[in-house]
Amino acid sequence: MTKEIPNALLGDVARAAGVSTASVSRVLNGAPHVSQRLRERVEAAIDKLGYVPDGAARALASRRIGAIGVLVPTLDNPVFSAWIDSLEQRLKHHDCRLLIATYRYDLDDEFAALRTLIQQGVDGVVLLGHDHREESIDLLQRRRLPFLTCWHNVNDPDCPCVGFDNALPARQLVEHLLTLGHRRLAVISAPTRTNDRARARLNSFLKTAEQAGYPISPGNIITVEYGIAEGAEAFEELMTRPQPPTAILCGNDTLAFGVMLAAQRSNKKIPEDVSITGYDNLPQSPFMNPPLTTVAVPAQALGDLVADAIIARINGNPSPHHQQLEAPLVIRRSTGPSTSG
Repeated sequence: MTKEIPNALLGDVARAAGVSTASVSRVLNGAPHVSQRLRERVEAAIDKLGYVPDGAARALASRRIGAIGVLVPTLDNPVFSAWIDSLEQRLKHHDCRLLIATYRYDLDDEFAALRTLIQQGVDGVVLLGHDHREESIDLLQRRRLPFLTCWHNVNDPDCPCVGFDNALPARQLVEHLLTLGHRRLAVISAPTRTNDRARARLNSFLKTAEQAGYPISPGNIITVEYGIAEGAEAFEELMTRPQPPTAILCGNDTLAFGVMLAAQRSNKKIPEDVSITGYDNLPQSPFMNPPLTTVAVPAQALGDLVADAIIARINGNPSPHHQQLEAPLVIRRSTGPSTSG
C-alpha cells in the first residue's frame, strides 16, 4: 500500500533547509544576490519534499501567472508542431509556460477553448490566423488580456499580428510554373471556410493564373481534408480529366506528398509528365524523390518572434502592431519544363 504524502508547504521547505520562508521565496522567485549555497539548500529541500509552489498565490503576489495560452487548429500538421516547439522554447527564456488547446478549425470550439484557458488563468493569448468569432476578440478586449494573432498578413487595427503573406508565395509558384511553359494547371487545396491561410493561397493561385490568361478550370480545383491519402486520391481524380493537368499546385506539403506518391504509383514521371509544388517546406520535402518545390514557411522564426511580442505586450513594452516575415520559394526538382503545354 502506497503511503500518502501530504502536500508540502513553504514553511516545510524553510524548516527542512534551515532558513526563513523569505529566503525560500527569494530562491523560488529568482531574486538577485542569492548565494549558491542558499540556493542549493533550498532546492535540495524542495526535491526531498516534492514541493510545488502554489500558482494562485504566486500570481497574487506577482500579478503574473507565468503561462501563455495558444489556440492552434491541429497538431497533426508538422509545421504547426515545429512552430509550437519554437514558441515554447522561447517562452521558457521568459520564465513562461505554454498552455495549448486545439479546435479542428471549428471556431465555436475555439471560442469555448479560449474561455477555458482564461478561466484556468493565462497572462496572454496567441491565436492562429485571422478567422475567429467576433466574440473571441471581444472577450479578449473586454478583459484587457494581451493577445496577438499570427500566420497571416491582415493588418487589422483590432488584432495585432506577427505573420507572413500567404498570397505572395502562392502567386510566385504560379508564375514559376507559367515560366516553365505550363498552361494546364490544377490546384489541390485544404478546406478554406474557416482557414484564412488556405483561402489566401487558393485565391492567389486562381487570380494569378486568370490574370496571366490561363484560368484554372473549376474541374481542376479540388478541396480535400489534410492528409497524404487525400492528396493521392485527388491526384487520381485529376488524371481522369480529358486533358489532365501538366502541373499541380498543392496547398501544403502533406497533400503534395500524397500527389507525388500517387503519381509514382501510376508510373507518371515527375517533373517530365507532371510538375508538383507544395507549401510549408517540411523536413521531408528535400528528401522526396524528386525533392519538392515548395514555400519555406518561417515556423521557427515565427515562434521566436511571437513569444517575444506577446511577452512585450504583457510587460507593457512597445511592440509593433503588425510584423511580417518572409516566406521564400524553394525551387527543387519536382518542377520542370512542360512537354505538352
